[in-house]
Amino acid sequence: NELTLAIETDKKNAGVSIRGKALGLQPIVWIGIILSVFQQFVGINVIFYYSTSLWNSVGMTNAPLISVITSVTNVLVTLIAIFLVDRVGRKPILLTGSVLMALSLGTMALAFSFATGTGKDVHLDGAWGPIALVAANLFVIGFGASWGPLVWVLLGEIFPSRIRGKALGVAAGAQWIANFLITMTFPVMSSWSLPLTYGMYATFAALSFFFVLWRIPETKGMELEQTETLFTRP
Repeated sequence: NELTLAIETDKKNAGVSIRGKALGLQPIVWIGIILSVFQQFVGINVIFYYSTSLWNSVGMTNAPLISVITSVTNVLVTLIAIFLVDRVGRKPILLTGSVLMALSLGTMALAFSFATGTGKDVHLDGAWGPIALVAANLFVIGFGASWGPLVWVLLGEIFPSRIRGKALGVAAGAQWIANFLITMTFPVMSSWSLPLTYGMYATFAALSFFFVLWRIPETKGMELEQTETLFTRP
C-alpha cells in the first residue's frame, strides 16, 4: 500500500547525501538556504520583538496596541497570500513583496534619519512618527503576503524527494541562525544608527527581488516531480 511504499522510499533515501561541489552542498540546497536567510535578513522579527519599545521611543503612547494591530495584520495578509498563491503564482507575489518591503524599509530609514536623540531616547518629530508607523505596517503587509508563507511553500517544492528531509532541515537551521543574528544585532545597531539599520534591511529586501527574478522559476500548477526537475536543471 501507499504507507508501506512511503516507508520503503524513506529508508532508501536515508543514506542520500545533500553534499555537492558548490561549497560542499548541492546547488538546490543553497537556493533553499538563501531563500531562508533573505526571509529573516529583511528584519521582520525586529518589528515583532522590539515593536513596543521602538514605538515608545518615537513617542507612540499606545505602543502595545500598535504591536497587536501589527501582529493581527500579519496573520490576515498571510491568509490572503494562501488564497492567492495558486491563482497568481509564487514568483509575482515574491517579487511584489520584495518591492513593497524595500520601499517601506527605505521609508523607515529616511524617517529615522530625521530623529532626534540616540538609543532609547530617539524621538521622531512632526509627521515622521506616523510615517514610520505606516511604513512599518506596510512592511509587515509586504512580508506577510509574500515572503512569510511563500518561502515555506517553495522549500516544500524545490527539493527532490530523495533529499527533501535533510535539505529542509538545513534550510530551517539557516533560518534560525539568520533570525538569531538579526535579533541579537538590532539593539547594538539601532543604538548606533537606526537609519543605517533599516537601510541595511531595505538592501536585503532589494537583493531578494533580484535573487527571485534571476534564480527562482515559476512553479504554479506544477506537480512536485516537475518542480524538482525545474529547479535542478543545469
